[in-house]
Amino acid sequence: MSEFRPIEVLLVEDDPGDVLLCQEAFSYNKVGNNLHVVNDGEQALAFLRSEGQYDSVPRPDLVLLDLNLPRVNGFEVLEEVKKDPSLRSIPVVILTTSEAEQDILRGYNLHANAYITKPVDFDQFTRVVRQIDEFFVTVVKLPGK
Repeated sequence: MSEFRPIEVLLVEDDPGDVLLCQEAFSYNKVGNNLHVVNDGEQALAFLRSEGQYDSVPRPDLVLLDLNLPRVNGFEVLEEVKKDPSLRSIPVVILTTSEAEQDILRGYNLHANAYITKPVDFDQFTRVVRQIDEFFVTVVKLPGK
């Protein structure tokens, strides 16, 4: 029997409805993963760097990143994460409404680990988030802390 440790997931999302959907999808799995939420790119970088009000937060094992964010957009967050030697090993999954080819290419060129377009249908959205959670909990070997 394999032993699961809860993973720390940082959701960077400014849409309260999408935040709620993600929270419901994660709780559905009952794995006990810890979902942390920030609403803009500036907060995401502070969280990842344990700065200011985030000075005692755990290091995320996975980042779910929207692109359309206030203050600092998702591409800028991704670029900062992947150029920082202390953060670059954290998998970043872009979870966004954009289906634009240039956004997909830019995301992968900035070293996103995956690019997923948010389904508009509630059940499909929940299923996608659940699959992300299951994949990173049961399939992928994440770097240790």
